[in-house]
Amino acid sequence: EKKGFTVERSYTGIQTAFRATFGSGRPNVCVISEYDALPEIGHACGHNLIAEAGVAAGLALKAALECSGAPEGRVTVMGTPAEEVEGGKVHLIANGAFKDVDLAMMVHPTPDDVVAPKVLALTELTVTFTGKAAHAAAFPWEGVNALDAAVLAYNAISVLRQQMKPSWRVQGIISNGGVKPNIIPEKSELAYYVRAPTMAEVEILKAKVVSCFEAAATATGCRMDIHPVKPGETYFDLVNNPVLSQRYAESLKTLGVEFKLEGDMTGSTDMGNVSYAVPSIHPMYRIGSGEGNHTREFTAVANTPEAHSQTLTAAKAMAYTCIDVLTTQGMLEEVKKSFEAGKPC
Repeated sequence: EKKGFTVERSYTGIQTAFRATFGSGRPNVCVISEYDALPEIGHACGHNLIAEAGVAAGLALKAALECSGAPEGRVTVMGTPAEEVEGGKVHLIANGAFKDVDLAMMVHPTPDDVVAPKVLALTELTVTFTGKAAHAAAFPWEGVNALDAAVLAYNAISVLRQQMKPSWRVQGIISNGGVKPNIIPEKSELAYYVRAPTMAEVEILKAKVVSCFEAAATATGCRMDIHPVKPGETYFDLVNNPVLSQRYAESLKTLGVEFKLEGDMTGSTDMGNVSYAVPSIHPMYRIGSGEGNHTREFTAVANTPEAHSQTLTAAKAMAYTCIDVLTTQGMLEEVKKSFEAGKPC
């Protein structure tokens, strides 16, 4: 607001989301400030930097629009919370936050510079096994051990990995394993992430994981209940817009940054859902000296002067790309045409 943006707090009813806009008319280019943190290890995914990059790009674009002879257009800085677990952007999409946006972009710190990363689709699976409690020493034969079901399911999924495609990922924890060692566990719970390059493959892999749950329930005599998937628990794969990616890559060259056009399979993000709604890019940029995301080492690197400097470089690349859209005749139409052509079936 102090910089002249119109700011809407609690945007679309989400308390920690916001939208800041400047300008009028179209195109409406949206840069995203994503913010979140990880339990116990803090900014191990660099969300402090992601939020900074969106704000910096937004301020740069405002300055460009204020220049003499600037074209008509609008810049939106959207603050999107809860990417790690709750899927903040999924809820924003459902609430209509991107309906008047022509394109969207954000950047993400990682150990490497990648213009068009390969991001996996994801769905969450939570299963509860219910058995029967009994005294573990005196009358164990009267119990039905729900923890045994969880362990069997966990091990079955571990064995399943031998037949999984190299691009498939399944990760899980036992989130409830019982109360005390002297009580046969009556309840157990597993929480899993199922990932694959496309949502169609996620469904195939999900069915295999569910079969492991069912087999464990049958083997132990437990009841199995799979929790319904909630909004925000499914992240789509990322559809990188080729026109925007090309312009972003050209901006990096101008800034003297060496980069890869594509990288190896990485994690998942609710920005994938945005890329299904509007033309989008989600480039990765390098900080540190090889520290991996979701580690304490990455948390330390994310708060260094060098990381902030690299973040501002990535923000400049976003701003340059958006300025190209605002000033290049026919570019927005080209972006939208490639978006329609690349939409998943």
